[in-house]
Amino acid sequence: MSWRFDQIPNRRAIIDRRALADGLRAIEAATDDIAARRHQLVALLRQAMKDGRAELKCRIAETPHRGIELASSYAFLTDQLLRLTYDFVTQSMYRVINPTTAERMTLVAVGGYGRGEMAPFSDVDIMFLTPWKQTAWGEQVIESILYILWDLGLKVGHSSRSLDEMVRAAKEDLTIRTALLEARFVWGDQPLYDEAAARFAREVVSGTARAFVADKLTERDARHKRMGDSRYVVEPNLKEGKGGLRDLHTLFWIGKYAYQVQSVPELVEKGLLTKAELRQFLRAENHLWAVRINLHDLVGRADERLTFDVQRELAARLRYAERQGMSAVERFMRHYFLTARQVGDLTGLFLAHLEESFGKKSSWLPTLNRRPRKLNGFSLVRGRIGVPSDDFFREDPIRLLELFQLADANGLEIHPLAMRQAGRDAVLITEIIRRDPRANKLFLDVLTNKRDPETVLRWMNEAGVFGRFVPDFGRVVAQMQYDMYHHYTVDEHTIRAIGLLARIEKGELKEDHPLGSAIIHQIVSRRVLYVSVLLHDIAKGRRGDHSELGADVAMKLCPRFGLTAAETETVAWLVRWHLLMSNTAFKRDLADFKTILDFSEAIQSPERLRLLLLLTVVDIRAVGPGIFTQWKAQLLRDLYESAEEVLRLGHKQTGRNERIAVKQEALAATLGWKGDRFTRLAKRFFDPYWIAETPEALAVNARLVAEADAAGQPLAVATTVEAGRGTTLVSVYAADHPGLFYRIAGAISLAGANILDARIHTTRDGMALDNLVVQDPLGGPFDEPARLDRLRQTIEDGLAGRVKLADRLAARPLARRRAEVFNAEPNVLIDNRASNRYTVVEVNALDRPALLYALTYALFQARVTIHSAHIATYGERAIDVFYLTDLMGEKIDNGPRLKALEKKLLAIAASPEAKAEAA
Repeated sequence: MSWRFDQIPNRRAIIDRRALADGLRAIEAATDDIAARRHQLVALLRQAMKDGRAELKCRIAETPHRGIELASSYAFLTDQLLRLTYDFVTQSMYRVINPTTAERMTLVAVGGYGRGEMAPFSDVDIMFLTPWKQTAWGEQVIESILYILWDLGLKVGHSSRSLDEMVRAAKEDLTIRTALLEARFVWGDQPLYDEAAARFAREVVSGTARAFVADKLTERDARHKRMGDSRYVVEPNLKEGKGGLRDLHTLFWIGKYAYQVQSVPELVEKGLLTKAELRQFLRAENHLWAVRINLHDLVGRADERLTFDVQRELAARLRYAERQGMSAVERFMRHYFLTARQVGDLTGLFLAHLEESFGKKSSWLPTLNRRPRKLNGFSLVRGRIGVPSDDFFREDPIRLLELFQLADANGLEIHPLAMRQAGRDAVLITEIIRRDPRANKLFLDVLTNKRDPETVLRWMNEAGVFGRFVPDFGRVVAQMQYDMYHHYTVDEHTIRAIGLLARIEKGELKEDHPLGSAIIHQIVSRRVLYVSVLLHDIAKGRRGDHSELGADVAMKLCPRFGLTAAETETVAWLVRWHLLMSNTAFKRDLADFKTILDFSEAIQSPERLRLLLLLTVVDIRAVGPGIFTQWKAQLLRDLYESAEEVLRLGHKQTGRNERIAVKQEALAATLGWKGDRFTRLAKRFFDPYWIAETPEALAVNARLVAEADAAGQPLAVATTVEAGRGTTLVSVYAADHPGLFYRIAGAISLAGANILDARIHTTRDGMALDNLVVQDPLGGPFDEPARLDRLRQTIEDGLAGRVKLADRLAARPLARRRAEVFNAEPNVLIDNRASNRYTVVEVNALDRPALLYALTYALFQARVTIHSAHIATYGERAIDVFYLTDLMGEKIDNGPRLKALEKKLLAIAASPEAKAEAA
């Protein structure tokens, strides 16, 4: 790959090897002391390396987009340092006047360094090659070279092998074989290197091309799976991720192994890339290298992941500006995702060319054992659907939709050359085609098919046909959602949600979503459901509420797709209110019956309720791994069942006393308590307690209260791991007094847990019983015995006054959190209509440790009573909702008091320092 070194401008400004060589000769002439010579050599080379890197740092700032040139420049600098070191060691330290044939050595660059590409903090991978078994002279030379390189601060990956050892290792290990495939002569004995290259080609490569290709593709697939199996993750790994540099490297490795090319342009001569594809390859490679080099330079270490905290700065360095309502960072990441998609396209085309070049069915590509009955003029190319002529789509542009519908209907993959032709001809999809009923029927068939709509829609998206046929969808292609909550771009999130819906319908996710798997077969119109999932986020990135704007898009698109007026209205309603169910379930008290009434009134029909539940489930789950928890599933199920009862029976509140009686009867049976013992317990609690709590929590509470009373304990804490929900229930039984809840919240935060939900009850005889649902910081249950012990002890210490919570929380060292790179506008909403009994206060803020403690302490200072708290986090955003009354148990309706409360909470939401001041 040294051909790229010739393209580096003004190489001598980076490092002047001739001048340095003169300096080394001066050192040699000045002293005979080997140690002194070595010391002076290291000093000279260290300064040269420092100057060279300073020059390259300036070039990064001046020309940040020249990724390949900068990568080659770092490799060039390393080459010169190694050559100078090798010459000095072999001539000034261990010079052999009459060397034997065994006292020969070649310094070989391997891996990425062998390719002639390095980032500022890349490892220097080298191999010391000798003809036969290592000699004493060779051992001294290798040891000295390595120590000098380490003294220079280089990270060196090295091996020492004879010719035979090199061949044997390459045969046995795919990683070593791949590294040697990139081998490049750096310095030393050139004939020895030539012999090694010849033996590698003859004894390792010859006759093994098919096996190598299959192994590399298997390795690539495993790497993709390990990295999330999507090129649209919002914090991508630009080296190892799907669509990253490693995918381009894999293409070159395959081409080099199969056809012994030495540079990427030679792939065109072998028919593995067209000239246009070569330009795409080089553009993608240059962009990815530019991002990688700027990333290394920015963070000052080897780092390959584009995390949120570096994306803004990289966008500024690479000179992206805000355009058309998109911020600079969103434009930068969109460019990255489009590049990653181009890498994916190139991969498919390259393998198609390779298959054609090999001239027969390849073992690493899919095969088809049956021939479809009807392909409507499309061809079948080695088991994949193809295009018979170059003007096939121009003759009838609707075939661009038919290609994907036929592939779906027949279970076929699409040939990469057909994909390329579809991408080229996607511009043929005009407004006339978009309004054609046949085209819309084909598209709706793909969207609502019962096989695998996710895969086919993704193909359609990557060919550019999806965005041309539905321009509103084209606006969200590769659009990043710049927050810590969403893991994928908008288009990838949408396609994944459709795939999840199809899997639920097929019964593949029955264990995860039993309710959804049951009710999906009760849906009147499947088309409404699938189209609403397609359109729910289609207005993301526009100025305004994406739900409202999306409903307008739905009213325009649905008739075009062929939906009836009634179906169109339902889709538009679902898009407009697709966040209603999650907002209600996660941010409101489901034990407050007015919550259920208000929600049911908005829904109005059981069919809409079923549709909204399914849309909500796939929307949340498609956000990313681990987002949809069992706790969220339970909340959604509770809301669905409560609303379904209201909608089905058509009454406002039936059977409240009966429901309480059923719960009490079941609890008595569970506990085995009879007569007065259970009656005394039941009479201590007000009706809302029996409505709010689950049967499991009621049983835990009853045992806790009984044991504490029997032992005369004024304070008792119980923890119950709810593995099925992924949470832990913390029950606290204590004498009721003002400030109890904020102390509990502070203690739980100090113990390292996060509160998801809190239900606060007071008995008729003045005791408090608080049930809090908590998780660990990773979103799992608090379940280790030692942690549970610490949690209970911390709560007891906090309530007994043995620790000063404010001081302990303030003293905890807090590392810089990723959330700090985001802006979450603080907001406080006070609603006196959401509940008949309580004032509902919602606080939106940037999430941070002990935020809940600060807010609850402020509420204590404001002399209000907290009856329940509901905590939702969306990445970097926290939304804490409190159901409050004044100290007399009444709603807070005094205007000035509410204004003062809002101001106080807003100050804490806006500033971490306000927490300390409040405490």
